[in-house]
Amino acid sequence: MTKKRALISVSDKTGVADFAKRLAALGVEIISTGGTKTMLEQAGIPTIGIEEVTNFPEMMDGRVKTLHPKIHGGLLGRRDIPEHMAAMNDHDIQPIDIVCVNLYPFKETIQKPGTTVDEAIENIDIGGPSMLRSAAKNHQFVTVVVDPIDYGIVLGELSEGGDTTATTRQKLAAKVFRHTAAYDALIAGYLTELTGENEPESLTLTYELKQSLRYGENSHQQAAFYQEALPVPFSIASAKQLHGKELSYNNIKDGDAAIRIAREFDQPAVVAVKHMNPCGIGIGEDLFSAYTAAYEADPVSIFGGIIVLNREVDEAVAEKMHQLFLEIIIAPSFSDKAFEILSAKKNLRLMTLDFTQKDEAKDNEKVSVLGGLLVQNQDIVKEERVDWKVVTKRQPTEEEWEALAFSWKAVKHVKSNAIVIANAHQTIGIGAGQMNRVGSVQIAVAQAGEKITDAVLASDAYFPMGDSVEYAGEHGIKAIIQPGGSIRDQESIDMADKYGIAMVFTDIRHFRH
Repeated sequence: MTKKRALISVSDKTGVADFAKRLAALGVEIISTGGTKTMLEQAGIPTIGIEEVTNFPEMMDGRVKTLHPKIHGGLLGRRDIPEHMAAMNDHDIQPIDIVCVNLYPFKETIQKPGTTVDEAIENIDIGGPSMLRSAAKNHQFVTVVVDPIDYGIVLGELSEGGDTTATTRQKLAAKVFRHTAAYDALIAGYLTELTGENEPESLTLTYELKQSLRYGENSHQQAAFYQEALPVPFSIASAKQLHGKELSYNNIKDGDAAIRIAREFDQPAVVAVKHMNPCGIGIGEDLFSAYTAAYEADPVSIFGGIIVLNREVDEAVAEKMHQLFLEIIIAPSFSDKAFEILSAKKNLRLMTLDFTQKDEAKDNEKVSVLGGLLVQNQDIVKEERVDWKVVTKRQPTEEEWEALAFSWKAVKHVKSNAIVIANAHQTIGIGAGQMNRVGSVQIAVAQAGEKITDAVLASDAYFPMGDSVEYAGEHGIKAIIQPGGSIRDQESIDMADKYGIAMVFTDIRHFRH
């Protein structure tokens, strides 16, 4: 019986020397190249150089070494087809039974600061993916290993039965094609970004499994959490969990919503979220006052919520949060005493996130729909008060201007139709996700209650008629900020003038569906 042959050429050399040594002990001949060959020989493992197989030297700085019929013929030749075997015999091509290859570190290269385009291009592997694909295509006869985690499985089956099982070879082949697809997706994305193409004819994306989830949105749904292959630093996927039970599907969605809101503020800010809507947002001169404002915005809805704070959590704030049932607390850091206090609750998830990255370049948003994917850039437009215009007889006071700016940052993160009633440091009434805008106004006003005195109102889109403004005026609202743009804007303006309301148009809407 002809000896088995293995071709080993890896960039990630984790465990490969032991793998090759144990293959050799099983009587497998080892073919190798470059740095892998040198390392194996230094470990005392006999190898056959690739040029000994091809009778052709490596050239072009190693760009051409394995792209040869004696390699790919040995990988692709079907052992069950006589014509294939005859061709291999005629051309002195020996079968290759095991391929252990992983690829040039393209991902790691482009993640390094200061990497040039030339450096990135040189780390695009050609021979490696070609060998992997050839071997994976012919997995009926060839065992292909791309991940060091699978060395043990292959060695175990070879030791036990002299070969790997058909099931294992098929699983390994599927893993190879996932791996090469992900590798090519990163390259395609990198080059597409370089060319400035915004809507390529095909969109190739790749994600890596971050964690399996106990269930999805509901307990009867299966779910998993995948992270972008090039991690986004300021994201729920990059947050580090320090304590508490495993995140759930809904935790992750709520956490994402909460950090998007917290990103809006530079001053100390606290955001409380329930079901992807804010139930309280507070800002202040320090974190304690910001937390107090967020809590008092809606002390009922915050129960079971998610809280994001954009400053280190100290003992005083931790003591206050410890009094509540909360699902998650996310902050840049926790003082030792704060962590001690909060970690006393074994299920409370405590997470840290690098807030210094909040203003870095943002990826597009991707939302799945049945049969497709929607892609858009994020709603991170920078707005300035100088760009807004007052359309009513009364001008806002300076305090109202501050409240309008704060409420405008908040309303863009509330599900449409969205209404936020606020003062300069705190949301006091939120109407979210109603089918008509006046319904959202009514909910926000009811929630605000007696605190509505001297408050302002923000609407994520224009008022289609004057009824919402009238209802707001009847309940004491003194200033309104909205995009404008309705054919009946004048009706809303006239209604605002009737009630002495200062109304500001931004010319930008903030729907969030």
